[in-house]
Amino acid sequence: MSKKQLEGIEKFNRVHPLTNALFTVLFTILALTCIVPVIFVVIISFSSADSIQQIGYSFWPQEWSLEAYSYLWNVREMIGKALLVSIVVTVSGCVLGLFLTATMGYCLSRPNFKLRGFLTWVVFIPMIFSGGLVATYNVYTTVLHINDTLWVLILPMAVSSFNVTICRTFFRTTIPDSIIESAKIDGAPQLQIFFQIVLPISLPVLATIGLFLTFGYWNDWWLSLMYINDRDLFSLQAVLMSVEKNIEYLASHASSIGVSAAEYAASMPKESMRMAMAVVIIFPIACAYPFFQKYFVSGLTIGAVKG
Repeated sequence: MSKKQLEGIEKFNRVHPLTNALFTVLFTILALTCIVPVIFVVIISFSSADSIQQIGYSFWPQEWSLEAYSYLWNVREMIGKALLVSIVVTVSGCVLGLFLTATMGYCLSRPNFKLRGFLTWVVFIPMIFSGGLVATYNVYTTVLHINDTLWVLILPMAVSSFNVTICRTFFRTTIPDSIIESAKIDGAPQLQIFFQIVLPISLPVLATIGLFLTFGYWNDWWLSLMYINDRDLFSLQAVLMSVEKNIEYLASHASSIGVSAAEYAASMPKESMRMAMAVVIIFPIACAYPFFQKYFVSGLTIGAVKG
């Protein structure tokens, strides 16, 4: 390609300085709308109850305090158990969900798979229609008998029709058939093709689905409240919700539960403690996100096909 042709192509790739400045301002505003609320929550969690009562929520509280985290520290044993449960459920569910989603999506993407049409409808129908809460509850409690176990926190969210559809579409449109056929000619079995060829190429979609699963498991509280009676098996979100409900109960019934309880309820930093709970929930998942981002970006450059 001549120098003149290269200059003509580069002309179409140039961005006008004014356009570049407008996009910079736009993305800066979008970034601030995501970052500023998180900073605001952290500041409120370190604000004293008196400061919140006098001036409300503020970026510059009149008095800083660790009262909210002190109250959470008093229930550290309960929160520690719940944190461990959430970590185990999130990691196990993410690994199991990725394996099941990737294998199902790969099978549905193969044109020579005989049950591809039937199973595609089996995956697609739950995206529109659901069995309902009563049927789901009966299946988990009376058929599978997994209530009051960690399995009831893992299995219901492991496979999603939406995630399977994403994997299926990715495998059909991104992975060249020439790679699969070449591996078959070389005598590689299907499992070897899937684990050694398909999965390394599919890191971007796996990182994306893994991020969805991680957020889903980490933020879940409904399954704990619905199927778990043993408080030691509650997830972190369910435990923190219980703590918040107890705060509201003590505050609303302070006059009828005795002097010591009333004083305890009156001294609790209710608003800052809510924000401290949000910080406790956000911090671990915020630390995990850069690892997904790292694998997502690195996966974009893996597996190119040379013609």
